Amino acid sequence: MRNRRTMTLSALFLFAFALQSTAVAQSGRSTRGPVAHAADSIADAIIKRGRVAALSIAVIRGRDTLVMKGYGMADIENEVPATPLTVYRIGSVTKQFTSVAIMQLVEQGKLSLDDDVTKYVPNAPTHGRHVLVRHLLNHTSGIPSYTDVGPEFGRVMRLDLAKDSLIASVKDDSLQFEPGSHFYYNNTGYFLLGMIIERVTGKPYGEYLHDVLFAPNGLTSTVYCSVMPLIKHRAQGYEGRPTGLVNAPYISMDLPYAAGSLCSTVGDLAAWTRLLHSGKLVKQSSLAAMTTPAKLTSGRPMQYGFGLFMDTVGTHRRIHHGGGINGFISELAYYPDDSLTVVVLSNTAPAPSDEVAENLARVAFGMPLLPDRPPAPADLPIAADEITRVSGNYKVTWPDGSKRNARIYANGQQLMLQIENQPAIRMMKQSAPNTFAAMGQPGRIVVDVIEGKVVGFVLDRGARPLEAVRAP
Repeated sequence: MRNRRTMTLSALFLFAFALQSTAVAQSGRSTRGPVAHAADSIADAIIKRGRVAALSIAVIRGRDTLVMKGYGMADIENEVPATPLTVYRIGSVTKQFTSVAIMQLVEQGKLSLDDDVTKYVPNAPTHGRHVLVRHLLNHTSGIPSYTDVGPEFGRVMRLDLAKDSLIASVKDDSLQFEPGSHFYYNNTGYFLLGMIIERVTGKPYGEYLHDVLFAPNGLTSTVYCSVMPLIKHRAQGYEGRPTGLVNAPYISMDLPYAAGSLCSTVGDLAAWTRLLHSGKLVKQSSLAAMTTPAKLTSGRPMQYGFGLFMDTVGTHRRIHHGGGINGFISELAYYPDDSLTVVVLSNTAPAPSDEVAENLARVAFGMPLLPDRPPAPADLPIAADEITRVSGNYKVTWPDGSKRNARIYANGQQLMLQIENQPAIRMMKQSAPNTFAAMGQPGRIVVDVIEGKVVGFVLDRGARPLEAVRAP
């Protein structure tokens, strides 16, 4: 999800923290001062570059607020400064709200995770396959994403389309894979979840979330972010271009819907995170389902549960999700073993919200900051038996759902990956088991090994991995 090529932190800012990070690391635990100072230095450096209009940041440890502050301009043309009360579009951070609403309905016995989607949305584009509610939650449905239809999405982006009309934009596309067999980050799935919420509750999605999630929990600045209503402290969205900032292109908020339609503040999102992980929104069993990586039918776990990613920063477990929508980039991260919440919201795309959030967590943990440029991947020797074990023919599922032939083969003491109609890639062995870097390209290649047998691989480039199964 991170794109450091488009927006990296300056070397000047990294140098400023070198000595401080060492001191914090020696203490083993950051105090409020270093984290607050880090937020000021990081945000000020970014704003001064002139490519990001504003950032609002919250860092909370338990109930101790380390940072709650805004930087830059929420509205450049009217010279309105950003504050902690600035309301931003949060894009796909919306997905965890949708997931909680679904899990509450499951707890109430009003639906089941194993219900077929067509029980609630008969015209869902399942093509006769058994697509379950859980497949929508963890992006394993195989239904194409309506945001991936290329130029067509640009043409409809400004239109207030009826829900059935938007779903119809992918109805003629076959499933990308058998439900449950692969992961592909998918906005159509969450759009359908919003429709399910409406069919089960009889209320519009935004109204239902207000009544059951926002108002009862004091989230007064979290709203369905329609264009027409007046929303106090709403930020304007901008797009960063080589020549400077411009107003972000318009998008009808009917399109992101349950996949990315909400607006919020850093304070509300920090409060939401505390409520979610303290068991006050859903039962612990439901929270466990949301934060347990989904397993594919092959048995391989992913890094996604229901509306949330799971990974680590160093040895610190992280549960998080980012969001990107016209003019806005967001990141909300929670470190459960440390009771640490970090929220970074920006009203500019692109913006390094995820990078800022991770660096603030690193300061809190006394860890070194992310490098300004990612280090070159390792290129370790590959044992002859590993070359033999991995070499073979594979079938890759392409983003349009088509299958392409692929081959991993030996080139002397090296491994090469050749995907049909693509240039060959040299696979550079990394220290992590069964993991390779793609020489000269972002991402990594992770070989699937189930019960000692190589069954496939994933060319992982973030939220849109290419998955392959071994051919006979």
